[in-house]
Parts: sequence; C-alpha cells; structure tokens
Amino acid sequence: MFYSGASGAKVAALTFDDGPDVTFTGQILDILKQQGIKATFFIVGERALQHPDMVRRIVQEGHAVGNHTWDHPNLVKLTPQQVQDEVLRTEEQLMQTLGYRTDLFRPPYGNANAAVLQQIAGLGFKIIDWSVDTRDWAGTPTPQIMDFVRKEMTPGGIILQHCAGGRNENLSNTVAALPQIIFYLKSNGFTFATVPDLLKVPSRI
Repeated sequence: MFYSGASGAKVAALTFDDGPDVTFTGQILDILKQQGIKATFFIVGERALQHPDMVRRIVQEGHAVGNHTWDHPNLVKLTPQQVQDEVLRTEEQLMQTLGYRTDLFRPPYGNANAAVLQQIAGLGFKIIDWSVDTRDWAGTPTPQIMDFVRKEMTPGGIILQHCAGGRNENLSNTVAALPQIIFYLKSNGFTFATVPDLLKVPSRI
C-alpha cells in the first residue's frame, strides 16, 4: 500500500474520490484545467455507469483514474467473492467506457484489513492510500482544510479530496479550497503529479 511518494522532491499528488457526478466533478476539472494540473480520480463504478461522459472527460484532460469499487462498501464487511465482484465489475465498466482497465485501487474509507489487501494485490492492483486528509466530505470549512494541508503536507504527499458526495452532501468547500491548496503548494515550491507519475507505477492495464 502506498501512502506517499519519495520524500526527496517537492511533488504533490491531488486525488479525488467517489466520482464522477455532474455537480462537483466538472467544477473541479475546470479548476485543474485553468491551473494546468493533472490529478488522479478514484472512480465508483455505478457512477461511471451513470456519467460515462464525465469519466471520458477526466481522461481526455490528462488525469489518471483508479478503481474505487462499484458502490463504495466497507470491504472488510464483505465476503471475498463480494470484494472481487466490487472490483471487477468496476473494471469492466471502465473498460466499456475508456477501452482500458486501471492498475490503481483505493479502498472506500481507506478501510481494508490484511486479507482484503492481499486479495486486491492478488488481482494485480497497486493500492493507494493518502498522507493528507482534508476531511472535505465532512463539510470541513475551507480554512480548516487549509490547516490540514499545511500541517500534514510533506514532499511526495498524496492529498485526499472528493469530487462527488453522498446524498445531499455538499462539496462546495472542496471547490472553494482547491485553488487555495494549489496556490499554497506552488508558493512553497511544490509541483504536481498524477499518482502513477509520483509513484512511477502503471496507470492502466
């Protein structure tokens, strides 16, 4: 499991979970495009089915994608067969939408025990965690999100954010914080990379 990249260079990876949707994902993509930054999106399969054009936009604009299960369950509560179904169903959806499968996986909630990690790795995935948690999903105000970034960010850091939420979940704080995060990191000498580039691992199979 990867929590960050090499600690030498001042490089950051922005990651966004749980998408895509048609409310917040597009706003985030617009900001990244304006800033010339490539990020990594961990895709929920059922949302990819609902919004294939947004998945294609993510990739067309140069971002990497990873597998985030079909419907965002707590994997430690599932049987091995259910875990496999969650992962492979999402892979097939990505194949139908993009023409390839991803080599990256992030467990929902970051929750995975040794058995789940072994199973996912056995399916050929690089398992991606994070080193900076913005807690944006919890409605964390933008100033507090910035406090988390300032306190937790180190060279090679992987920043967890979200580009879609649960029912009635508002990620306007994420949209507001993103330009500030980018400005802060650039001002402190950071450049940006996708997770595959940061970790020097494949992004697709």
